[in-house]
Formats: sequence, C-alpha cells, structure tokens
Amino acid sequence: MTRASWNIGDLLKVTTSYLKEKGIESPRLTAEVLLADLLETDRVTLYLQFEKPLTKKELSGYRNLVSRRVRREPLQYITGVQEFWSMTFQVDSRVLIPRPETELLVEQALARAGECDSEGDTRCRLLDLGTGSGVLAICLAKELPKWEVWATDVSPGGLEVARMNAEKHGVGDQIRFRQGDLFQPFRSEKILFHLIVSNPPYVAAEEYGSLPPEVREYEPRAALAAGKGGMDFIAQILRDARDFLAPGGRLLVEMSPEQTDEAMKIAHGTD
Repeated sequence: MTRASWNIGDLLKVTTSYLKEKGIESPRLTAEVLLADLLETDRVTLYLQFEKPLTKKELSGYRNLVSRRVRREPLQYITGVQEFWSMTFQVDSRVLIPRPETELLVEQALARAGECDSEGDTRCRLLDLGTGSGVLAICLAKELPKWEVWATDVSPGGLEVARMNAEKHGVGDQIRFRQGDLFQPFRSEKILFHLIVSNPPYVAAEEYGSLPPEVREYEPRAALAAGKGGMDFIAQILRDARDFLAPGGRLLVEMSPEQTDEAMKIAHGTD
C-alpha cells in the first residue's frame, strides 16, 4: 500500500493478499470489514463502489486498522462490535468477546423458562453470573420481558459495557446490575432465582499459553483463566448455587466437554 492513489477494489485485493501472507484468518472478510468500518458503510456498498478512490486520510486510517489486525488484535475490538443472537453488541478490551457457541446457553435457558409462571403472584427471576458484555442477560431480558433479570460482574469496566449494551437494546430498566464476584452481591439478601446462567472463566492454567494470540494477548485474562484444570469458578458456582436457587430452579453453566464429569461430581457432592 505504498502508491499514491488507491480505489476500493484494488485496495481490497492487495490487503487480502497481505493479510493472507501474515497468517490472518479469513483475510478477504477481514479486509472488507475493516474498510467498511473505516468508511462507515457496509460490505455490500463497497462492492458497488469498487472504482471509488480513497483520500489520503482514509488510506492512512485503513493502514492503521490493518496494522492492528496484523498485530493480532481481535477484529471485534478494532471495530468495537460483535454480533450475538442476531443483535449487535459493543465490545472492547474490558470484556470477553462473545462466542457463537454461547448462544446455546440462551437456547437452553429459554427452553426451561416455561417452568416458571410470571402470570400469577410469582415474580420469575433470572441471574447472569459474570455478565461481561451483558449478552446473556440482555438476550434473555429481550426474550423474557416479564422476568426480573439480574447480572453481576467483578469488573467495573465490564459492567459499564454491559449497561451501555442494555440501554442500547432497550432493557436497561429490566436488568439490575451488581458489582461483585459471582454470588457475593447477594450474600446479605434473601433473593432466590428460578434460572441462573453463567459463562464463567474455564480455561485451564496449563492450556492458557497455547491459546491464539488474539485471545491470549488481548482478551482479559480474568475472564478466561480458571486455575488448574479450569475448574475454579465452575466449582464455586456449583457449590454456592444451591443457596440461591428457588425450589425447582435451574442452573446452566458453560464449560468444556472435558470438564463435565468433574462438574457432575461436584454438583452431586461426590468430589
């Protein structure tokens, strides 16, 4: 990208080759997303304007974005957004980037939400432990408008991001955010929940060094690492949840398949 003038089509072609050479996953998609973000447009519009030249300021800005990605900064942190459950969420380095597989937690929670009836005197309550960017609490609040939703996180910065996302999606008044580690904000209150969901840190300490640089060097370690075997937070949640579940309540926790046997032992008190 050293010549004086570039149009969109040529720039995307050269950038794709450069990103591929640097080992960046999905180089063409990355090139398009970065340019669309810079120009505040969408990828379809880029294809309709292949011959449009970029200004020197735009070209300089694009070089900066591409350089950040080559340094393995996650694309979502560069653009500041991530899609989840067909919604767009703000993300930055204060929170873990939501993964598509976590949508399974939303599906499973919704499948069990019918076990609580909000039509009568009972107020159905849901708790999202370690909410991060707020995706679980927000998606479930949108899907369950009659439910009372709570969300906790130990990180003040993380809660700030979650609150911004909640306001953006119109559920800021439905979700009650509390700062604290897991159940800590409720130790002095007698609040019981019909559904508790959590995507806690569950990366084993011995595996952390082998994570991709995008994860290892940029995403918050506190949202990923969970001691030897990755069970520190899962074990704590399983042991404490029984004190905060309403009769017949459900606990849903994301973990790796390798952790399920130990988790079942802890849940049944046989560890």
